[in-house]
Amino acid sequence: MTGTAFVIGASGQMGRQAVRALAADGWRVTAASRRGGGDERWPEGVRTVRVDRSDTAALAAALGDGCDVLLDCVAYDAADARQLLALSDRVGSAVVISSAAVYEDERGRNFDTQGEPDGAPRYPLPLPETCATVAPGPATYGTRKVELEQTLLAAGDRLPSTLLRAGAVHGTHSPLPRELHFVKRALDGRPVRVLAYGGASRFHPVHASNVAELVRLAAAKPGSRVLNAGDPQAPTVAEISAAVDRALGVTSETVLIDGPPPAPTVGDTPWSTPHPMVLDMSAAEHELGYRPVTTYEDSVPETAAWLAAELAKADWRDLFPLPARLSADHGDWFDYAAEDDWLAANGA
Repeated sequence: MTGTAFVIGASGQMGRQAVRALAADGWRVTAASRRGGGDERWPEGVRTVRVDRSDTAALAAALGDGCDVLLDCVAYDAADARQLLALSDRVGSAVVISSAAVYEDERGRNFDTQGEPDGAPRYPLPLPETCATVAPGPATYGTRKVELEQTLLAAGDRLPSTLLRAGAVHGTHSPLPRELHFVKRALDGRPVRVLAYGGASRFHPVHASNVAELVRLAAAKPGSRVLNAGDPQAPTVAEISAAVDRALGVTSETVLIDGPPPAPTVGDTPWSTPHPMVLDMSAAEHELGYRPVTTYEDSVPETAAWLAAELAKADWRDLFPLPARLSADHGDWFDYAAEDDWLAANGA
């Protein structure tokens, strides 16, 4: 089944891959984004349009007579869901990106309670879509994504929607490249990395091309459902850091810390979590026939090369405002002086 596809957020990390996958599958794709323009890896025939999805009138005009499937990579909350529903008379079905940040454990712990005493959630392994979620509301990223999900699922008769609960998205063109933590260290000639929680943290990654494969399959099989989106394996943070080293041809000494980071800027990484979060992908396999198109190990060389090329252009804070803001708010990702002080004090 193919026809017309409309992609909101087409210039982003996931949108680029999804446009490519849909077009290769025979869909006539319109790629919509705030910046407009295309991608050199898209096949000929992809139509591009510049539109800000917050402008409903402009979005409706860009949709024109409508589409068979609409992919929304940037929908955030109930307001965005209602906007899509207002256009449902010209959309056959939708695929919408949600997040694994919606989950909470049996004690009500979730992503938002990570920093509180005993706040780190202990999810079932692997984590199924039937696990509880946070209550919907405007308070946090996770609660707003639940608003989005519930609003769309409640109107499944008007707009069949597949919600993809993505893990830690990785790949090129990322606004939050977690690999930056290790790539910059390698380029700086930093010979050591310190990893809290024994380097055993697992935060299930999903490459943008694997998200795109789920989009492709869901587009061909419309329905109202939620599905996890993850890579075939969930490597530990120690395995991720070693994979980045191999991609760049360097070797770093790893110092492991049992337990949490001993200081805000020592031992923590964007992949570090107190307890593992590993997604169950069996529902996607059963319902859609999902088979991942890549693994973390196979995909990371391209990501590392892209980051190295980007870092050669300008200061990392200017290139990646989101990680720069997180680093400023929660502890410098590259505080080598504090790390050296801790290493010296602990004889490491």
